[in-house]
Amino acid sequence: MRIVRGRWQGEIVTGVVREDVVYRLPDGLRLPIRLGEALAPLSDVTLLAPCKPTKIVAVGRNYAAHAAEHGAEIPKEPLLFLKPPSSVIGPGGVIIYPRHLSQRVEHEAELAVVIGRRARRVSPEEAGSYILGYTCANDVTARDLQRRDGQWTRGKGFDTFCPLGPWIVPDLDPRDLLIRCLVNGEVRQKGRTSRMIFAVPVLIAYISAVMTLEPGDVILTGTPAGVGPLQPGDRVTVEIEGIGSLANTVIAQD
Repeated sequence: MRIVRGRWQGEIVTGVVREDVVYRLPDGLRLPIRLGEALAPLSDVTLLAPCKPTKIVAVGRNYAAHAAEHGAEIPKEPLLFLKPPSSVIGPGGVIIYPRHLSQRVEHEAELAVVIGRRARRVSPEEAGSYILGYTCANDVTARDLQRRDGQWTRGKGFDTFCPLGPWIVPDLDPRDLLIRCLVNGEVRQKGRTSRMIFAVPVLIAYISAVMTLEPGDVILTGTPAGVGPLQPGDRVTVEIEGIGSLANTVIAQD
């Protein structure tokens, strides 16, 4: 089963894909999932980002090899930062390279968790019942600004710096999935979620102890080693086992 959000006949719809037919979700991105009427073949729906989060909570240095490639220590607790909802784009959307401010923009392929019901002070044991599903993400980063600022809001927060998609996959076991990032067909990143320092249930518990997570909110679980630069004209693709691929093109903005 895949959950999609897209444009169909001038309407933005949320639905479940079964045998390449989209069925409406009358309750939106909320658990439990309740199907409505059949809408259209999937081919007739233009896919958008699969959710509209009120917030994107990201986790830094959640793979030891990625921390090592930046000469950074492995955190003793999850290292959290926020990306704004305005950074979200969907499959096929363009990543804008802000050349007026940055000369080093990089890709970061990540597994994203989408929340399905309000979560506050959730235990790791309960965490699974709050997950709607999983999707691909690219935590695009202006690395030079991140290093210069000493904190990550500006470097991570540009418009278009959070591609998500192409859909949400429920009932996926996140513990050992292959993640790859390709730029113009060349593999740049390759890792497995089993190498996360803090697993998905631990992250949900840790975050929900601080802030309430709402349906449609997104947790970015960290990136494997191999992050690298993007250039205008590049096509960057995030692939995650069991989900699919998320492809976006980079364009320049002076």
